[in-house]
Amino acid sequence: MDPFDSLLRSVHADGAAFGRSVLTLPSALRFTDGAPLTLCVPLRGEGWLSHPESDKPHLVRVGEVAAARGPAPFTFSAEPRSSFRPGELRDVRRGQTGAVDSTGADQTERLVLLVGVYHVRGRVPQRLLGALPPVLVVPDEHDCAPLRDYLDAQLDAGRPGRQIVLDRLLDWLLVCTVRDWFDQPDAEPPGWYRALSDDTVGPVLRAMHDAPGRPWTLASLAAQAGVSRSTLAKRFTDLVGEPPLTYLTDWRMTLAADVLTESTATVAAVAHQLGYADAFGFSAAFKRVHGLSPSGHRRLTRSGDQAA
Repeated sequence: MDPFDSLLRSVHADGAAFGRSVLTLPSALRFTDGAPLTLCVPLRGEGWLSHPESDKPHLVRVGEVAAARGPAPFTFSAEPRSSFRPGELRDVRRGQTGAVDSTGADQTERLVLLVGVYHVRGRVPQRLLGALPPVLVVPDEHDCAPLRDYLDAQLDAGRPGRQIVLDRLLDWLLVCTVRDWFDQPDAEPPGWYRALSDDTVGPVLRAMHDAPGRPWTLASLAAQAGVSRSTLAKRFTDLVGEPPLTYLTDWRMTLAADVLTESTATVAAVAHQLGYADAFGFSAAFKRVHGLSPSGHRRLTRSGDQAA
């Protein structure tokens, strides 16, 4: 498993907030759900995505997919406008995407928009979201291109399991979108993504993510790549931006934060699972990375979930 697989494994479409909206000039949708990530896929027509953290509106056409990073509200409109009169702007929240009245509208002035919302929890997927810009727009080329038409057809189908099919297809589209954006010449993907294709660093990254609990040392990691410790340390730091054992500790602590939140395992058990001989060393590393103890993190995140 490579880092890209690891970070996307727990990111899934939220069916309750999945739908198709029809916009006519001069209508606009304002997404106020606060979702960490939203995909917008024009099925017909084109529109403009305006995000408060982006310096300009982004035109999104049929054949392209846009992803907007939350939680800031953003608008999708049929025109590149920053202000709207009363009645032109419709707020969209969880489970409320639907059809705006378009009776009698000229078909050339209609934008049909497919929307998928991702409510992401946990530190693992946040590592991926943190590498994305506020808005990214990519063509749905290669293996992603046929998804748009099939998604449109599935929205009208009444067969059993329709929502599951839609969610899984949207998950596939998200993976394609993020991967295609990372591969664009003008993109700025994280160092670990670029390093995956490196003959020296790629195998080491995959080994860390396959078995984060192994008692890795610089020597054993270097053996994965078939190079010396000094060669690995320099190459890894140059490509990823930090030494291999620093990266490993940060990855382990990211996993630990989610395990502590999602399970009832003791701190000692989590420490052992992630390669620490005792809870003391694990707790010290956790506090250094996250700023609070493992027990404190567990109490804080669970109290937040209950409040939500």
